[in-house]
Amino acid sequence: MLTFVGLGLYDERSITLQGRDALQEADRVFAERYTSKLVGASFEDVEAAHGVGIELRTREGVEQDPEPILAAAERGDAVFCTAGDPMISTTHVDLRLRAHERGIDTRIVHGTTAAAAASSLTGLQNYRFGKATTLPFESSHGGDGVPGSVIETIEANRERGLHTLVFLDIKVDDDREDYMTGGEAASLLAADWEATAPAVVVARAGSPEPLVRGDRLTELAGEDFGDPLHLLVIPGELHYVERDALVELAGLPADAGEDLLV
Repeated sequence: MLTFVGLGLYDERSITLQGRDALQEADRVFAERYTSKLVGASFEDVEAAHGVGIELRTREGVEQDPEPILAAAERGDAVFCTAGDPMISTTHVDLRLRAHERGIDTRIVHGTTAAAAASSLTGLQNYRFGKATTLPFESSHGGDGVPGSVIETIEANRERGLHTLVFLDIKVDDDREDYMTGGEAASLLAADWEATAPAVVVARAGSPEPLVRGDRLTELAGEDFGDPLHLLVIPGELHYVERDALVELAGLPADAGEDLLV
């Protein structure tokens, strides 16, 4: 059996009870940190809290050399865990399909997602979100500014009146971790898209004290939102309750969202 476990959003306590049981019952536990991370805990904290040993895998170790994970699942019960949910945004469908090709049973223990938290914290209705996109570091896509595909996604959603959730790039290697900030993301979009468009930064979703801050992109570009992880939301058309939520919960200037009211 290969069980995919979502660890939730913040620390070693964010996991569900079902996920905790899966960790503790597994013969081997694997994890990755290149798609997301628990900002309030290390994997050592997770190990200590749940009495397990976790084998950390790199991107290459998951995508190009999954044999240790699959072999462990053939011989016994293996768990593969990620922050958030293992199949939403941090998708590992390929690994699951490889397991099925070898006759290995799989199951998923879901965790809370950043997408759900962004909707809940901002007060924007989750069924009014369109396609999500990821804003990469310039060094990640080999170009300057914002890739055209990101702008195309935002504009296509806005044409349909839908909000856009923008995930921000993460670069992790053996000796360095870089996390794009809400200020960096707002600066890039202000320069390459619409400088005065309203947006909302969500920082440390799932933590005891998340930050939700709304303003025009040019204003957000100059702010420090503290520790990672950060998300950026570009609102589409706003129901008056959504507009009021952004004003009251995110501090969006009242006039910034008026043009989006329906």
